Amino acid sequence: MAGRARVFVHPGRHRVAVLVRHGVIPMELGLVHQVFGRAATPEGEPLYDVVTCAVDPGAVRTDADFPIHVAHGTEALAEADTVVVPATHEPDETETEGTLPEPLRQALARIRPGARVASICTGAFVLAAAGLLDGKRATTHWMSTDSFRALYPAVRLDPDVLYVDEGAVLTSAGEAAGIDLCLHIVREDHGAAVANAVARRTVVPPHRDGGQAQFIRRPVPEPRLSSTGAARAWALRHLDRPLTLRELADRESMSVRTFTRRFREEVGVTPLRWLNQQRIERARHLLEETDLAVERIAAQAGFGTAASLRQHFQAALGVSPRAYRRTFRAEAQGAAA
Repeated sequence: MAGRARVFVHPGRHRVAVLVRHGVIPMELGLVHQVFGRAATPEGEPLYDVVTCAVDPGAVRTDADFPIHVAHGTEALAEADTVVVPATHEPDETETEGTLPEPLRQALARIRPGARVASICTGAFVLAAAGLLDGKRATTHWMSTDSFRALYPAVRLDPDVLYVDEGAVLTSAGEAAGIDLCLHIVREDHGAAVANAVARRTVVPPHRDGGQAQFIRRPVPEPRLSSTGAARAWALRHLDRPLTLRELADRESMSVRTFTRRFREEVGVTPLRWLNQQRIERARHLLEETDLAVERIAAQAGFGTAASLRQHFQAALGVSPRAYRRTFRAEAQGAAA
């Protein structure tokens, strides 16, 4: 009998395995392939290999009116650098009893030490049942938070965020937050330029901070109420200068109080937090793509001084601007070699 062929055929690439179960949501499966599958070097060389696997390969039911055929079994988990567990619309013991079905336990046991594990939506129940979230922060879909808390009290559940990064274990809220999480992983692995290129091709926002609210009670402005979109567009063109709430509100002919309320309803964070996020993204891009001095980058991103940039960068990313540049400029140069 011939030996088993390797699941991943490009040894130099980061290997992502998506573990699906009956009732998988096609959108959640597709978004993992879409984001990681489109991440590439400037020369177009793919950075990830992505495969789908199941405890029992073959036909897997979805929550739509069609099944999917899964060619790979749990051997893919043993070779993966990152394992992603999407949700299912057919709840199992992880969502009803707080226990891990034995076949799923055996499958997760094949994940090699040091591999990164992530969940989308209620896939977090699987990670919690496996004990991977004990004592850690995590999130899941806001509609499932009560049952999650009851079943897994050892997990520090945060129901009000899009995703949580605990290093080797990451969790996200609903389907759209899964896109944010995957882009976040690409950004952490390969920098803002690569993640932004994926976002542009996928036509999604390049960055939504994990701490942004996952459930905005009035996501669509009421009829005849002005949006804050023009103010945001104007702010992005003027990030290099100090910007005040009064200036932003004036762009929409609103009071500061009304503008702040509308902004949070539409974007999910306060205007000042959003501005800080955009400035961090501008700084990341300039550090990766230019040879500008840190002082110049601080000015162009609107932080004013290098000391202010270092403070904000360290708080947001845990590294200094120079360390970030060394990491991602060296990676880009290595890819081009």
